Amino acid sequence: MTTRTTGLLHHQVDGPASAPPLLLGPSLGTSLAVWAPQVAGLARAHRVIRWDLPGHGRCPASMLPEGGQVSDLAREVLRLADALGVDRFAYAGVSLGGAVGTWLAVHHPERVTALALVCSSAHFGDPRNWRDRAAHVRSAGTGQVADASAGRWFTPGFAGDRAAVALVDDLRAADPGAYATLCDAIASYDMRGDLARITAPTLVVAGREDPATPVAHARELTDGITGAGLVEVPGAAHLAGVERPGPVLSALLGHFAAAVEPAADDGTRHAAGTAVRRQVLGAEHVDRAVAHTTPFTSVFQDFITRYAWGEVWSRPGLDHRTRRCLTITAMIALGHHAELEMHLRAALRSGDLTPADVQEVLLQSAVYCGVPAANAAFALADRVLAENTPAVEEN
Repeated sequence: MTTRTTGLLHHQVDGPASAPPLLLGPSLGTSLAVWAPQVAGLARAHRVIRWDLPGHGRCPASMLPEGGQVSDLAREVLRLADALGVDRFAYAGVSLGGAVGTWLAVHHPERVTALALVCSSAHFGDPRNWRDRAAHVRSAGTGQVADASAGRWFTPGFAGDRAAVALVDDLRAADPGAYATLCDAIASYDMRGDLARITAPTLVVAGREDPATPVAHARELTDGITGAGLVEVPGAAHLAGVERPGPVLSALLGHFAAAVEPAADDGTRHAAGTAVRRQVLGAEHVDRAVAHTTPFTSVFQDFITRYAWGEVWSRPGLDHRTRRCLTITAMIALGHHAELEMHLRAALRSGDLTPADVQEVLLQSAVYCGVPAANAAFALADRVLAENTPAVEEN
């Protein structure tokens, strides 16, 4: 891990220097710590570069002068990438950080290999509200805004969590002038007419209970960007990656893995498949399956790793949460109860699916797969939820 401040946006670098670069942009009012829940998982396969907004964290307020726009902030991100020797990069941003990524993908498509927009928007609402907030902060500081932020950023049950409190404290510590300048920049930001120009593979992530950028904003992004995928995270408000870190990490890992150039040979497909398989089923399960492989079963293990995980599960068309739902439905229809149990455990453990999500999938299956099949699935799922026992080994 390395950190830098002088002459550039303050930033922190994690992960192997030789890995593909991934830039992470924060939300207004937060420091780069907003990405802390995802860093370890992302840094296994990426050179992760997090940056602070001007006047936030350890970044000087002067990095964005009065009157600065989102485009100016995006150019500072490019200057940071240039200084780090990064030509092409994947990018993920939360809210305002996502707006920066949208601008980069529109105006510098040659540099953005893949894009993820988390609780962001192409237009953040009535500009007058942002200008009013800017005026208030310039005169009274960030205290009142910070007091109200927990209700926008988190659901009521999470607002008292230590991670939530720490991020609210970040806002209290932000430079009022820099925060106000960023509010004015958001007021002027409108990319709705440019979304079709984005060519990078794009994932949009939304918190279903987000009052700041409601799901309708995410759907507008998804509809406007050709081929974009959408993941809605239940039980999460504006800072979904903090409140529900597992599902957000899973969505990002799947998206950025799928955006990589297709594997050229069986060896690289196997390596990619192993990574996705560990992500979906859990490292412990895969390690056990590998340990129990015999010379007789090795050909099958190689086959499913390359074909199921390295090709199908790695395709960009569907996120992992959707693929889990489809897989569970197929296992119910075919009566493959051992595989169903394995996938239920993995989905619940990862946070991709909640018990309520599983209930809905099973109820849907009752209509299209038959009541007896769903009855058995409900009994099995009820036991999985109650017992929390280790996953069934894959055949």
